[in-house]
Amino acid sequence: MTAFLISLAVLIGGYFIYSLIIDRIMGTRADAPVPAITQADGIDFVPMPTWKVFLIQFLNIAGLGPIFGAIMGIMFGPAAFLWIALGTIFAGGVHDFLSGLISLRSGGCSLPEIIGDQLGGGVKKVTVVFSVLLLLLVGAVFILTPADLLAGMTPDYLDARFWVFAIFAYYLLATMLPIDKLIGNLYPIFGFALLFMAAGLLGVLLFGGMEIPVSFADTFRTDTSQAIFPMMFVSIACGAISGFHATQSPMMARCIKSEKLARPVFYGAMVAEGIVALIWAAAAVTFTESYEGLHEYMASHSGAGALVNELSRSWLGTFGGVLAVLGVIAAPITTGDTALRSARLMVADFLKFDQRKIWKRIAVTAPIFILVFLIMSIDFSVLWRYFAWSNQTLAVFTLWAVTCYLARKKLPYIISLLPAIFMTVVSVSYLMYAPRPEGLGLSLVLSLSAAIAVAAVLTFIFYRKVLK
Repeated sequence: MTAFLISLAVLIGGYFIYSLIIDRIMGTRADAPVPAITQADGIDFVPMPTWKVFLIQFLNIAGLGPIFGAIMGIMFGPAAFLWIALGTIFAGGVHDFLSGLISLRSGGCSLPEIIGDQLGGGVKKVTVVFSVLLLLLVGAVFILTPADLLAGMTPDYLDARFWVFAIFAYYLLATMLPIDKLIGNLYPIFGFALLFMAAGLLGVLLFGGMEIPVSFADTFRTDTSQAIFPMMFVSIACGAISGFHATQSPMMARCIKSEKLARPVFYGAMVAEGIVALIWAAAAVTFTESYEGLHEYMASHSGAGALVNELSRSWLGTFGGVLAVLGVIAAPITTGDTALRSARLMVADFLKFDQRKIWKRIAVTAPIFILVFLIMSIDFSVLWRYFAWSNQTLAVFTLWAVTCYLARKKLPYIISLLPAIFMTVVSVSYLMYAPRPEGLGLSLVLSLSAAIAVAAVLTFIFYRKVLK
């Protein structure tokens, strides 16, 4: 229990202390012009209440990440608690806040535009392709998952194919309608549901007489055959740092009313996601009573979804069951739709194609949805494996771009340089070490050596080219 409480305190304290330090370094101003006002178009640039913007950002970046990822991550042992807490504060929060703020100060531009400005036109083109593919991957994954779950809960004639087309139709509307209509009205409801579910589980953990089998004394134990580093750092992903978040932030950068709100919206949403991940990691290992019990449960059931459903119903009753449905079905849907909306904005920004007229939105959206439909024919397990790695790799691109931005502005770039180096080692070593087909299946020593070498080369280039 003590380890859990310490990790929770680090997350909360980190927001009120470290995020404030970052905010002061960046010199945010309440009177600075923001694109929601200066570029208002009633479609994508729409000023919205701060509480709505926060909940939309939270749900955009959360989805199933802090639930499923945390459950998979805690299987590596208590080290997951340290990564969720420290990763969120020093890596994920910095990544989300700075990329969101830079977008805000750059007219709400998409992530590839930010990366291109800092790392060059060639890298920009690569990032456009990489980012759009990641978003299409997210859209495809988060159509298939909820469609299968809904098919199992409804009459036989409402099969998975029916739900795929239903979700597809919803995604189409969410991608093209003004952001304050469908997304602006639905997301706050589901955001509250996800937070209430986490709060209910936290109440049970703290006051339900539960014994959380987590101790810092055995932090680096593991009950898996795979190495904690880098596997755990990719498994948890969204609960600590995720490149996907930086693709979502420009949507809210176009809706924020003041630069001073960037800290609670971007950094705050990341900390909220970290807290949700921490709660679910603790709840999973507590519910199954041990790490061995968690492994046995996962091996004998269909995956984390079964654990989420059973745990919620057991601890929170009927109401918990309803929240579980919202968490496991609504969360991925509300991530998939904004992923595809982000893809539209990204492509439109790259082509300099104004989106105010509906036919122009259709022209950009149609090819995106055709590609998603084609991607859905790929085996789900293959999609998910490549999503995990590409997600963290995009975080590497973003952190290096942010570091270059800070260096050129003569600001303390160390706050993003260290996370950039660390995540470079994580991403490269994972690609080298992970078993085939998603990785090369090399030895851990060789994988780490190669990753450290890549990080060293990138650091040398940064000091040689940017700080010359």
